[in-house]
Amino acid sequence: MDQQRLDYLHKGYLNDSLNKEEREQWGTVLQSREQEEPIKILMEQTWHGILPEERISISGSQSDLFFNQIIGKPELTRVKLWPRIAVAASIAFAIGVGSLLYINKDNRGNNQQTVQINDVDPGKMGATLTLASGKKIRLDDAVNGELTNEAGVSITKTKDGQLIYELKETGAEHNKFNTLSTSNGETYQVRLPDGSAVWLNAASSLTYSANLIKNGKRSVTLSGEAYFQVAKDKSHSFVVSTAGQQIEVLGTHFNVNAYPDEPITATTLVEGSVKVSSGSHQKMLKPGYQAKNNGKDIRISKANIESVTDWKDGEFNLDETDFRVAMRKIARWYDVEVIYDKSVPEDIEAWGWIPRDSKLSSILKLIENSGQVKFRLEGKKVYVYK
Repeated sequence: MDQQRLDYLHKGYLNDSLNKEEREQWGTVLQSREQEEPIKILMEQTWHGILPEERISISGSQSDLFFNQIIGKPELTRVKLWPRIAVAASIAFAIGVGSLLYINKDNRGNNQQTVQINDVDPGKMGATLTLASGKKIRLDDAVNGELTNEAGVSITKTKDGQLIYELKETGAEHNKFNTLSTSNGETYQVRLPDGSAVWLNAASSLTYSANLIKNGKRSVTLSGEAYFQVAKDKSHSFVVSTAGQQIEVLGTHFNVNAYPDEPITATTLVEGSVKVSSGSHQKMLKPGYQAKNNGKDIRISKANIESVTDWKDGEFNLDETDFRVAMRKIARWYDVEVIYDKSVPEDIEAWGWIPRDSKLSSILKLIENSGQVKFRLEGKKVYVYK
């Protein structure tokens, strides 16, 4: 697209003079990687045209709202702007400028926008390691380096906060179990003795023996949600046990959502192959597909991988997500209670894509832009209204 057309669309959006087709075209432009640099230049030029006293401090949550305002426009095709633009470090300044311009423009025509006085910080990396001896170690408080060396197993915390297991004595007794657990608002990563990596989501726990081996297989037990990157070992398959289900693999990448408050256990395969078993039911998964186990049967369907693994990548991908499922994800990460007014329908969807390091108010405003619900945030309680 030539510069003249970009100038026209940019100014037209700021002046609210674009027609429906032009707004759709502007949304497509913002989605395109090829237009990142020209858009950055446009926004910088506009920034320099603002009076100094009007150059307010731009926070991260405001930059998120730049995208929310675009996504929230009913005339525009809903587009996933954040990962398209945020990957380029050079666009960061333009994002901030855009948030100021677009928020100011939209607020002039919408004086009823919710103002969040209270806010909640996002979750962080943290977990508790419970050793077989009963000793508990808070990993976010623990210093880097070796945490313990028991039964020939060394457990080390790295500078980036990862937990690493290493077998130091092959003849030692390794059948004692450890549990790594996260609370609401926490996430953690562990590298197991076989080299497998596990990302643990909020309000989850992973239990395993020091050398993983149980009945000739590498075995772990999961409650909550985790993403597994399993090291290949043709001699020992890798088994993940959850309430009412087992997943068996040799070496692959997959996500398991087995929260007690979710109606199904969802196993999503990214690459490789896995076997999902529940009672007499057994299914093989192919990459890009998901097994949904409701306790009675297992159903296979095409998966939205980006939506499933968003938490591992530090994002909330809420596009076409069941609203109450989305709110449970949010509640776990921000450690809040969600309270629904009886007027809120059961069959609505959430929309939007935003980083998980955003303030809670940014997430709520993103969802509010759908026009389906409104929120009131009081301390650690989120009230939802139609």
